[in-house]
Amino acid sequence: MASIDLREELLCSICLSTFKDPVMLRCGHNFCRVCIGRVLDTQDESGVYSCPVCREKFQGRPALMRNLYLHNVTERFLITQQEREEITGICCTYCVDSPVPAVRSCLHCEASLCDKHLRSHSKSPEHVLSDTSTSLEKRKCSVHKKILEYYCTEDAACICVSCCLIGEHRGHRVEMLDEASKKKKEKLINVLQKLITKSKKTEERVRSLEERRRKAQGKAAGEAERVTALCTDIRRRVDDLEKKVLSEISRQEKEESLSLSALIHQLEIKKDELSRKMRHIEELCNMTDPLTVLQEPDTGDLCDPEEEGGDEDTGGHDKQPHDGDALDVAVISHTLHTLCDVISAIRSGIYVEDSADILLDVTTAGNNVLISDDLKTATWTGENQKRPETAERFLGYQVMSRRGFTSGRHYWDVEISRLGRWSVGMCYPSIDRRRRQSLIGFNNKSCSLWRYNDQYSVRHDSKMIRLPDNISSDRVRIYLDYEAGQLSFYELCDPIRHLHTFTATFSEPLHAVLYVYEGSIKILGGRSNWVKPL
Repeated sequence: MASIDLREELLCSICLSTFKDPVMLRCGHNFCRVCIGRVLDTQDESGVYSCPVCREKFQGRPALMRNLYLHNVTERFLITQQEREEITGICCTYCVDSPVPAVRSCLHCEASLCDKHLRSHSKSPEHVLSDTSTSLEKRKCSVHKKILEYYCTEDAACICVSCCLIGEHRGHRVEMLDEASKKKKEKLINVLQKLITKSKKTEERVRSLEERRRKAQGKAAGEAERVTALCTDIRRRVDDLEKKVLSEISRQEKEESLSLSALIHQLEIKKDELSRKMRHIEELCNMTDPLTVLQEPDTGDLCDPEEEGGDEDTGGHDKQPHDGDALDVAVISHTLHTLCDVISAIRSGIYVEDSADILLDVTTAGNNVLISDDLKTATWTGENQKRPETAERFLGYQVMSRRGFTSGRHYWDVEISRLGRWSVGMCYPSIDRRRRQSLIGFNNKSCSLWRYNDQYSVRHDSKMIRLPDNISSDRVRIYLDYEAGQLSFYELCDPIRHLHTFTATFSEPLHAVLYVYEGSIKILGGRSNWVKPL
C-alpha cells in the first residue's frame, strides 16, 4: 500500500506520469521540465505566468529550478519497480522495503502474500486463499462485493453466497466452483481431443496437398523445360535450314548468271556480224551499176542457217534437291508434331494423380435404366426393372452418382450415344425425384447439357440456351470449380472446345447425374485439382 501511495506522490500533475527531470517553481510545486516548459510557452503570448496547480502568478517568466532530491527519489522508485518486475510479476503486498515474490493471494484482503506473511495471516473462513493474481477484484461479486464461491448452472455465471440467497440467482441450481470447474474441464478435454483429431487430419491433408503441389510444380517444370528444348531445337534447325537454302539460292543464281553472261556475249558477237552483213547488203542495194551488183556473191551466202534452240539454251542442267535439306525439313516437321502433342496435353489440363472417380448409385436409378456391373454405364431399357420404390429413386430415366463434391476443382468425361436423347450434368441431392420437374435442367437444383432431336442445348431452372454448333465428338467433359461457382461443359475434340459455363453460388454437395432414353452413356473417368484448359 505504501508503494502505491509513493507512486502517487511521484506523478507529474500535467502529464500524470512519473516525473522526468523534475523542476520546481517558486511556489514549491514540481513538474516535468518538458511539461511545465510547454505550459509557460503558451503563457508567453499573454505575458501572464502562473502555476498550473495553485495558480500563483509570477512577474515575468519564472526560472525553473531542478529538484535534485525528487529526481533521485524518482529514479530509486523506478529501479525498485523494475527489480520487482524482474523477480516476478506479483510481489508481496506487505514487503515494502524490498520486493519478495508472492506465493498466494487473499481474496478477502485483496493482498498478495509471501511465505513469511502467509504463516502469520488469519485462518478465519472469510480469508479465502487462491493462486497469486493481479486482478483480485475480478474474483469478487460486482454487486455484493463478496467472494465468488458458487457457479449458477442455469445462467452459467460465477456468483457469491448473497446471489444465491437474496440475489437474482435465488432458487437456481448452483454448484461449488471446484465441482463446476471439474465438469467443464472434462468437457474441454473431450473438445480438445476432437480438435487434436481434426488438427491431425488437417495436417495430413495439408501434407497431401503440398505433395500434390510439388508433383504439379515438378510436372509443370518438366513440361516447360521440354517445350523450351523443343522450341530451341526448332529455332536452331530452322536457322540452319535458312542458311543452307539461302546459300543454295545464291549458288544457283551465280551459276545461272555466269551461263547467261556467256550466252549474251555470244549473241552480242552474232549481233555485230549481222549488222556488218546488213550494211553490206544495203550498199549493194544502193549501187546503180548492174555489173557490180551481179558480180557480188549470192545473197544466200550472206546469212547463216537458223540455229535451232541455240538462243534458248541456258547452258544449264536440271538441279537436283540436296538430300540434307530434305532431311532437315523432315526432322523439323517431326519436332513440330511433338510440340503439338505437348501443347494438346497441356490444353487438357495439368493435374496430379488424384482420382475423382464417378460411380453410379443404383438406388437412385429409374426403373427403365440399366446400370453396368462396374457402375460406369447407364443404358435405357424398355423393360421395367421393378426395383423397390424409394424416396431416393428417380421416377424418370435418370441416375445420380454416389459421390458428391463440396469443394475443389474436378472434371469427369462421358462417352455419349448417337441414338435417342440424353442429358448429362450435376445436381443437388435435394432435387425432386418423383415429378417431371425432377429432369435435370428443369429445376433450380440442377444444370445440364441436352441432346434432343439432333439439337444441343444447356438448361437450368427450365431455361434453355441452344448451342450454335452441334457436337461432332462422342465425348463430353463436365468441369466443376466449386469455390468459383462454375460448372462448365466441353466437347473433347482436337482442340478441346468450350460449350457453356453456368455460374452460381453452390449451397449443397453436387452429384453427377445422367438422363438416357434409347441409348447409353458411359463414364470414362475424372480428375481432381485440375487446371482449366488454356
